[in-house]
Amino acid sequence: MKTVGAIYAMTNHVGYTKWIGVNVKGKLFIYGNPSKMFGSEPWLITLGDNVHITTDVMFITHDGGTLLFRDKVPDLEITAPIIVKDNVYIGVRSIVLPGVTIGENSIIAAGSIVTKNVTPNSVMGGIPAKKIKSTEEYFNGIKSSSLHLGHLKGKYKDKALKEYFKYEKID
Repeated sequence: MKTVGAIYAMTNHVGYTKWIGVNVKGKLFIYGNPSKMFGSEPWLITLGDNVHITTDVMFITHDGGTLLFRDKVPDLEITAPIIVKDNVYIGVRSIVLPGVTIGENSIIAAGSIVTKNVTPNSVMGGIPAKKIKSTEEYFNGIKSSSLHLGHLKGKYKDKALKEYFKYEKID
């Protein structure tokens, strides 16, 4: 049986995110279930305006490896806030680690592990994430490849994509 929180997470992504304590400063777009995105200290995470977070992204605000050494240093703790500035896109299955700030107008490629601060206007990718190019270089590169269907939503976009790619259902 699902808990109220799990149901809330599935039905109101942004409301759930605020409810668990994430600091949301503007428009937030979450694609996927946020119930496992924000770890055990969600109040240490700040999200700016126009932030897009995709499926299976994880924000980890502490270093669990400290548990192995608590017999030597009982109060050992490594925990730090995560800040995501305005106009940021974080790709599928990316991980953002403790203490990271992601600068304005940045893109994190799918599957990246962000271990260090991201300078504004950067496209980052890899393990650990490294700068691939500026967001201006990225934008200039994708303009010529655009299908010009981004303004469409839902079934209208699906229909246009099926027409564009000449999709035929196989029985």
